[in-house]
Amino acid sequence: MNFTQLQNGLSEGFVLIKKCEVKKAKNGSSYLDLMLGDKDGEMSAKLWDFSGEAFEEESVVKVRGSIEQYNGRDQFRITQIRPAVPSDDYNLADLVPASAVGGRQIYDMLMKRVAAFNDADLKKLVTDIMESKKDILVTCPAAFRLHHAMLGGLMLHTVSIVRMAEEICKIYPNINRELLLSGAILHDVAKTWEFTFSKTGLVNGYSAGGELIGHLVEGAVWVDEAAKRLGVPQEKAQLIEHMILSHHGVPEFGSPVRPMFLEAQILSALDTLDAQIFEFHSATAKVEPGKFSDRQWSLENRKLYNHGLSGTEHIVKLED
Repeated sequence: MNFTQLQNGLSEGFVLIKKCEVKKAKNGSSYLDLMLGDKDGEMSAKLWDFSGEAFEEESVVKVRGSIEQYNGRDQFRITQIRPAVPSDDYNLADLVPASAVGGRQIYDMLMKRVAAFNDADLKKLVTDIMESKKDILVTCPAAFRLHHAMLGGLMLHTVSIVRMAEEICKIYPNINRELLLSGAILHDVAKTWEFTFSKTGLVNGYSAGGELIGHLVEGAVWVDEAAKRLGVPQEKAQLIEHMILSHHGVPEFGSPVRPMFLEAQILSALDTLDAQIFEFHSATAKVEPGKFSDRQWSLENRKLYNHGLSGTEHIVKLED
């Protein structure tokens, strides 16, 4: 964990509370039993002779204390602790998983592409929906526990698909590029509505609508409503709606329809491919070259091999 070193063996820093309980010691006094975390990892912690209420999980606090050894592991012995306040100088991206490229930067890159569309209907449809959700889109993770479950993860996942789609369109020029990019940009937009979020901005569950309806159906509804309001022809709007509804590929994965035209099929394939690339990187980064990962249930319960011949860090080239 990333602490600032002080004099007399003390350390301090801002951390995320992963777990926090008030417990009783053998002498009858109360103490706090905590698990602290930042983007680099976790560490157990204790605050002895404590009186008061436990701190809320997923809240940010500033701690001061010393790192000690307990049962062969580091443990942080807290001497001072307080909740973080708005005036504190810390970056939330240092405490929780976050995209290496900011969501706002990626959003601007995507919208620059949309602004250059020749199809006026697609341009105003995509622009209207994206601008209405901008504030949450730029920080929203792409998932609860799986691929791109990080701040800005949804934008990173989206731009990755867009970049791959652009390259495919260069190889197969008969593909409708603007239709494919429109579907790619909007395919997961309703995840901003599907998820519930902790104070950190990470996903901590699903909304009632997310459980009952899901982001595929809700995203298609958003397109239908925006198209009617903006005067976009129904047939063109339905193409985008179909791409959203079919991008999970098969009913077993939540799609009520399978892809029925080329751009929809490409989007579905790229969505799966990008998620799998992320999962491969994440799993192999945790093991040494020449070793296998644990079984990955999201990848048909396969063990993955780190051959050591390519990087395991998930890097996305955002521009040519």
